Amino acid sequence: MAGHSHWAGIKHKKGRADKERSKIFSKLSKEITVAAKLGDKNPDMNPRLRSAIQSAKQANMPKENISRAISKSEISGDENYENLRYEGFGPFSTAIIIETLTNNKNRSASSIRTILQKNGGRLGETGSATHMFHNYGIIHIDRKKISDDEVFEIAINAGAKDCSQVNGIHEILTEKEDFYKVKTLLEKKISFFSYSGIEWRALSYLNLNKDQSKKMVEVLQSLEDLEDVQEIFTNANLEI
Repeated sequence: MAGHSHWAGIKHKKGRADKERSKIFSKLSKEITVAAKLGDKNPDMNPRLRSAIQSAKQANMPKENISRAISKSEISGDENYENLRYEGFGPFSTAIIIETLTNNKNRSASSIRTILQKNGGRLGETGSATHMFHNYGIIHIDRKKISDDEVFEIAINAGAKDCSQVNGIHEILTEKEDFYKVKTLLEKKISFFSYSGIEWRALSYLNLNKDQSKKMVEVLQSLEDLEDVQEIFTNANLEI
């Protein structure tokens, strides 16, 4: 899909249909609970919660699961989660950024470090990988929903950085800081986005051959299976 890192595109295409659905729901539920705990329980008043609910709906999470995750925010007590970012390198000198939502940063760091080291990689210092990426807000809208001219005008007037069309999708790019503002303005005109989120986009990509790609996907899947990991971004261009 346009706009995702290649790994994210592969993950989104295969992830919904496989046996990982319960893990996906668990990660989405955690984000909903934390967003509701840190802000208003009303998604109209809480952009982070609204985005989390939209992501859950895009993953076909049942409404009762979403309601349960919001309710859980009121009984989660002293259990505090942090958004922590880990940077590192995988096999073939690939750069990886891993976003986590964790209540135990030592567990997160240890688990991530173990997987990377077992596969010829390493956990890096802060800034070791992010300088190879740019942090963008990404919004995808089906081109059938709105014309090119109209979406461009709305997006740019709202403060978006760019608006382009790829494979039947309008892709709107924002600076990270402007993401929720632009998204809120677009929501007044468009009721449903194909995708929205904040991503790390590589400034340039490292091409891997088929065998290297297979190994890289195994590493990325192992990282994704970790309870604390929410999102993974890489500069690997995978050949699948």
